[in-house]
Amino acid sequence: MQVVKCTELTDLPWKNGGGITRNIAKGRTTDQVAWTISRADVAQDGPFSDFAGMIRILTVVSGGKMALITPEKPLEATLWTPIRFDGGLPVSAQLTDGPLTDLNLMFNPTLCDGQVKVLRGPMEKIISSPAQGLRALHVLAGTPRINEIPLAIGDTAFADDADQTLSMASTDAALEIRLTYLDQTEAIKLCSAAR
Repeated sequence: MQVVKCTELTDLPWKNGGGITRNIAKGRTTDQVAWTISRADVAQDGPFSDFAGMIRILTVVSGGKMALITPEKPLEATLWTPIRFDGGLPVSAQLTDGPLTDLNLMFNPTLCDGQVKVLRGPMEKIISSPAQGLRALHVLAGTPRINEIPLAIGDTAFADDADQTLSMASTDAALEIRLTYLDQTEAIKLCSAAR
């Protein structure tokens, strides 16, 4: 199990001054990015960057709500509720309860498919990496343990080939991130931002 500590992430200010991104990890083929996982602190209203060709799953992990204004219909980003949309969709964010932090999974749908769901304790389950893909946990609350090693809020743990035991108390919560690689002939390499 590889753990990327939240405290080890680097702040990257947005060009428009509206927030900060902290890259957690990405998957690469030999010539392109297949997926990325990052945290963002959103401090003010403003447009999202264009990630045409990618699917985005955004989850507010702390703070208030955010209205996402699109040409089609508005989306509401609420705490711990993943929402999925096209990364190339023109989106303007409007904060409704002040600054917030969100987690973004973005992936190229020609290379992989992604899912994000919330896990809440109490529970104990076996975590393993899929044969063709990736499985990660991002801590939302409490101190979940993997093989008795505690994780802090904002930490992200990536499963390896061996099975690990996830233990969560009633006050613990985490996002489970799953990626399934579609093209079995093209290797996708995990690159951690903490390396």
